[in-house]
Amino acid sequence: MKMTVTTILILIIIGLSAGILSGLVGVGGGIIMVPLFVIFLGLTQHNAQGLSLAVMLPPVTFLAVYNYHTAGSGGNIDWRVAITVSILFIIGGFIGSKIALQIDQRMLRKIFGVFMLIVAIRLIFTK
Repeated sequence: MKMTVTTILILIIIGLSAGILSGLVGVGGGIIMVPLFVIFLGLTQHNAQGLSLAVMLPPVTFLAVYNYHTAGSGGNIDWRVAITVSILFIIGGFIGSKIALQIDQRMLRKIFGVFMLIVAIRLIFTK
């Protein structure tokens, strides 16, 4: 990808938007970044998903996690749960990426879109 001034500005907007929304409402950066990478940078679904995962390597969320950990009396994170899910997330991410790379771009984009719709509908219509 050629790093023009426009591309750099788009990357700044995507990074700040994903980071702010992730810290604010806890959404995965991929829900924000993947569509923006596809729409504004013209990346394929595979490229966008891989780039999103690369961006979210552990140091990226350190400061947001630190804020939640230090908030209130003792923080808001159950570290036993976080570590357990993190280990399984690593394993699941490996398996999921192997599967995703075997799926056609169009189908993968549709699967991603349907997943986002289901999540949005559930969030809107559940108490």
